[in-house]
Amino acid sequence: MHWYLEVLRKYTLFTGRSRRSEYWYFVLFNLIVAVVLAIVDSALRKIVGFGMFGMLYSLAVLVPGIAVSIRRLHDTDRSGWWLLLALVPLVGLVLIVFLAEDSNAGTNRYGQNPKLVIA
Repeated sequence: MHWYLEVLRKYTLFTGRSRRSEYWYFVLFNLIVAVVLAIVDSALRKIVGFGMFGMLYSLAVLVPGIAVSIRRLHDTDRSGWWLLLALVPLVGLVLIVFLAEDSNAGTNRYGQNPKLVIA
């Protein structure tokens, strides 16, 4: 939960680097919240006729999700423009490999290794 909240705090920070744990915990909590909201929306559709919590949540975490993805690519010494691979069918699966790679040791052109930074 710490990593999820940390990403939400840095929602407009597109520079720097993010650890694997920061990215993947954000993805995990997004998935959990999305499933819960899908269940709530389904129940609301039966009662009220519409449910839009899932859509509102998706819009709320769009920018933080893009920001943490770009920072994660920076951690593997890749430009954030690689994120556009997600728009290409099947080729975008390569992006998962990039996001799952370990950090580059030491400092790269995007900053110091976040594993070494003591906050």
